[in-house]
Formats: sequence, structure tokens, C-alpha cells
Amino acid sequence: MRRYLISGLLWLASASFAIILLPFSFILWFLVWPFDENRIIFHRWLAFQSIVITGLFPAGKFKVEGCDRIKKDQAYVIISNHQSALDILALYRLKTDFKWISKIENTRVPGIGWYLKMAGYITIERGNSESKAVMMKSSVEVLRKGISIMIFPEGTRSVGGEIGPFKKGAFELAMMTDKPILPVVLDGTWKMLPKHSKILYPVEYVIIRVLDPVFPGMFGTSSPEELAEKFRTLISGELKKIRSGIQ
Repeated sequence: MRRYLISGLLWLASASFAIILLPFSFILWFLVWPFDENRIIFHRWLAFQSIVITGLFPAGKFKVEGCDRIKKDQAYVIISNHQSALDILALYRLKTDFKWISKIENTRVPGIGWYLKMAGYITIERGNSESKAVMMKSSVEVLRKGISIMIFPEGTRSVGGEIGPFKKGAFELAMMTDKPILPVVLDGTWKMLPKHSKILYPVEYVIIRVLDPVFPGMFGTSSPEELAEKFRTLISGELKKIRSGIQ
């Protein structure tokens, strides 16, 4: 019962914080719109909100490793495993500029949908080939402007913290644009907020580990399917290291 109460109070506090800041978000978006074509300022505003909200969580601390591997003047196809709805908030802690690839259902959620549109994030309707084509075109344009793309290759949250099959879209993007892939490994969010749950559970740490970027000349294959499997193996191996306490 205590856990239900704490979780309820936390979600209430987080929602209240977001609602209080919503008018300021609209004002900021309007003020910077004429000169912030790529919505970078608004993205950073969302990152600030996410860091504050996750900082309220009493269930565990967020530990970010390897951010020095991210070069601010380089656009990446950033990929990460996907354990929980909290991953989206957690990955803002990378403190770098990017555009999310989000499922289109999120645009229909009040508040979240508005933020997605104001930040110029990219959406996709899963299972719709036309929607994927539009997403790929928009993502290529963003990458060629020098802005990173953030995508979950699994396409959905995993169950039990294990890594599911990787879809090929992120790897097609890297090949099409000649951009490096930046792998990020997450662990702990599936314990803190399991899939289909609203109850927060205590964990010692949520780990966010940035690995070395892999540039196109290092891909070793021209097949996006093979590349997807290579990165799935890489991230799975690093996840095992995290769970074994290996740096």
C-alpha cells in the first residue's frame, strides 16, 4: 500500500509540474519560433523538464556514463535498448541535441502530443509502409542538417529487461546518410517501472552507458539486417557487463 501511495504522489507531482510549465512552454515556443528553425531551444527545454521530473523519483538514481564520447558537432543515429516508458525521460540526460522517432499514438496524448509537435519530433505509424517512408525522408533531412536522430530499434518496450529483435530502419538511415551510429545501453528502468505498470519500484541505479560511436567505414557490411544484428549483439553484451558490474 505504501508503494502505491508513493507512486501516486509522485505521478501527481510530476503531472502538476508539467501542467504548471505548460503555459511557459507555449510562450517559449512562440518566442523562439522565428529563429529556432530546428527547435533546438525547445528540445533543451524538454530535456530540462525531464531531468527535473526524474530527479524527483525516490526509487533510484540515474547514472550516466560515457557522455564524453558524444561530439557536439557530429550528427549520429543514436540507438538504445527500450525497457520502460521511463527511457524517454532518462535519455534526455545525455544532454545532447536530437530528434525523437516516436510512435504516432503519442501525438494523441494531451500534453505529450503537443510537446512532440512543438519540438519538431518525427512520428511513425507502426506497420504502415507509407508512414515509414515519410519518417525515413524526414529523418534523412534532419541528419543532413547536422542533428542527431534518437530511435529504439526494438520498436517497443521489452519485457523483463531483455533485448528483443532490432528492426532495420535505424541502420538504413545510417547507411543512407553516411552517419555514425551511437549505441546507448540502458538498464534498470524495467525494474523501476515495468511494462504496463504505473507503480514505481525501488532500484539502486538506472545506468545509461554511451558506447563508442561506430562510423560507416567500420560497419563491415552493406546489409542493414546484418548491421541490426551486429548492434543487437553489441548492446546485449554491454548489458551483461553492466549487470555484472563491469565498467
